[in-house]
Amino acid sequence: MSRRMTRLLQAVTAGALTLSLAACSGGAGEPDQAAASGAEGTAPLLTLGAFVEPTSFAPAAAQEGNAFPYYQAVYDTLIKRAPDGSLEPFLATEWEYDESRTRLTLTLRNDVTFSDGAPFDAEAAKANIEHFVSAGGPQANQAALIESAEVVDATTLAINLSEPDPSLEFSLASALGLMASPDALGSEAIAGQPVGSGPYLLDDSIVGSQYTFVRNDDYWGEQLPYDSVQFMVLTDETARVNALRSGQIDAAVFNSPTTAAELESAGFEVQHAPLNWTGLVYFDRAGALNPALADSRVREAITVAIDKEGLLESTGAGLGEVTNQIFPEEALSHLDEYEGDERFTHDPQRARELLAEAGYADGLTLDMPISPVFPPAVYAGIEQDLADVGITMTRTEFGPGQFIPAILGGKHEVTYMTLAMFNDWTTIQQYVAEDAPWNALGSTDPELSQLIDTFQNASSDEERTQIGQQLNQWLIDNNWFGVFSTAQSTYATDDTVDVELQAQQAVPSIYNYSPAS
Repeated sequence: MSRRMTRLLQAVTAGALTLSLAACSGGAGEPDQAAASGAEGTAPLLTLGAFVEPTSFAPAAAQEGNAFPYYQAVYDTLIKRAPDGSLEPFLATEWEYDESRTRLTLTLRNDVTFSDGAPFDAEAAKANIEHFVSAGGPQANQAALIESAEVVDATTLAINLSEPDPSLEFSLASALGLMASPDALGSEAIAGQPVGSGPYLLDDSIVGSQYTFVRNDDYWGEQLPYDSVQFMVLTDETARVNALRSGQIDAAVFNSPTTAAELESAGFEVQHAPLNWTGLVYFDRAGALNPALADSRVREAITVAIDKEGLLESTGAGLGEVTNQIFPEEALSHLDEYEGDERFTHDPQRARELLAEAGYADGLTLDMPISPVFPPAVYAGIEQDLADVGITMTRTEFGPGQFIPAILGGKHEVTYMTLAMFNDWTTIQQYVAEDAPWNALGSTDPELSQLIDTFQNASSDEERTQIGQQLNQWLIDNNWFGVFSTAQSTYATDDTVDVELQAQQAVPSIYNYSPAS
């Protein structure tokens, strides 16, 4: 029996299997009227494997990356990102900046209703923006420059900024743009029961196990092709592989490149995209938790102690390229001349010399948070390389769902991580700025702050390129990160599903799936 027939039988006879994840994106414009459930091109169930889950369904608490599809299932954003990353109309049909680029005016749809019956209008959009600003959630920096949201009329919203924000439109297609019913904002109930205008409604959830969404029959836009979407939370990669092979799930993201070869040989469709960079995030650059890390030479010693080439080959199956910077090749700030810079090649002897120069000839201890998401071989390789230069790596283990909140809580000195590559300003806002989510201890420097300010207020791409490359060079020279390599995402589907990968997002958007033709 084919996987397609197996899935159809499961959907009809069970309807409550432990299933999984979600996806996102696609064009907005003027959507067609919703297609009737069961019409040609529709399917009863899409099941996706996830290794993260939402800590809260409140929009201001939204996590992005692998978690964002949960929110896209139930909420619409003001602007939408197409699969190639370009911005398209959604709840906002058009938008325009003033000459100073500190006032963005958006024209809103007038035919949208939230699932509790409240209308979507400029007042609702204003309430959402103001709540996001005041709530201080994990993506709060997306609203850092917002001074006010202003109702011009029922279908026109203006967002006033204290300074230009080069990524505001991108943010309005991200967590900042998620729109919930104003009557539910700030309530305790919304954490577990989202109230949005999205294509699906949350039907059932078992924390740590599965989340089931059913079609919103009153959805204002074009209905997505699946009657129901289920996310199965499978933090263990082997469990996701087995679920895909057995037909329990239709698609999932995988972190181990060796898994890609296994699934390809088994006949699954496997797609790759260079979405992420891997390496060390040095949270404690001021030495508050580990005084040794305040010295740039120590951070550089740790970076050059790691055999990046070997790690890429042994745990990444060579799917990626060794790099020294967090800006992708297409970014204005990318520095071609820093690729292959011998200063950051694997050199244990130089690492020992740097440690000795910094006063740590006898070594030091480095605490490493451990996530069950990454292959154990990654941590084993890092631990051995550090031991070879006299650095003792201790481990702090975290269970499923605990790792990200813990490392972003300001209590850890360093972590190994795979992180998304964005456009220039979003990269700065996510990883570099003093209030960036991935700058958990608020590292800053006057020179770096000045470069950030100058980039933000640049008036042309030529100027942004010049300043951005200076900023990038500063980050590299001051060992702000210990970058290992770029990493290709691995996304696999069975023969029942077609999917288009999503630029600048760890997993496909929920709008990118369709039944296989």
